[in-house]
Amino acid sequence: MARPAVVLLAAVCALAAAACTASRPSSGAAGSRAAAPAAGASSPRVAPGTGQPGGTAPVTGARYAAGGCSATRLLLGASPAWTRSAQPPAIRYALSAGGQAAAYLFGYPLRAGSPQNPDDKVLWVMRRPRDGQPLRLTGRLLGPAGPRTVSSTWPADSAPGEIYPSIVNVPVPGCWQFTLTWNGHRDSVDLRYVART
Repeated sequence: MARPAVVLLAAVCALAAAACTASRPSSGAAGSRAAAPAAGASSPRVAPGTGQPGGTAPVTGARYAAGGCSATRLLLGASPAWTRSAQPPAIRYALSAGGQAAAYLFGYPLRAGSPQNPDDKVLWVMRRPRDGQPLRLTGRLLGPAGPRTVSSTWPADSAPGEIYPSIVNVPVPGCWQFTLTWNGHRDSVDLRYVART
């Protein structure tokens, strides 16, 4: 009689382990996108690539704005508490996939090529310390028009806060995914560039 109870207990344990594994997001590579929210969660739903605003923003006092791309949505309004020492301006910004960086878009909309007045200035505010180390950006064009890549390096020579001012130019319009590395940290953010007019 004890044997069926052991088999039943083993089956229940196996099902519980499978349920826990199925609900846990895969770890993936550093800087990978977070798992999709569970059904009924308050996270917004939009058609991929539309960049349309709507839904509940991840920062209290912020709202979604048009202009995002891929997995990155643009925000307006309040900034995360960890950016406040940098005194970021009240302009559109994006949060990185891992939540370790914010990109403030001075030249919205960002334009392909090398635009002037305004240029494609992006102020990067980092959640993790710079400790005097540079920021390295590697961008790649997403979608069927790729592969195209750009890269640049920006010194840790600005204050206040953990900031890197940059001019981030790309050759063609589209959705560009930027990998950010600084002081042993890594994250990513997707930014949309439009055609220059």
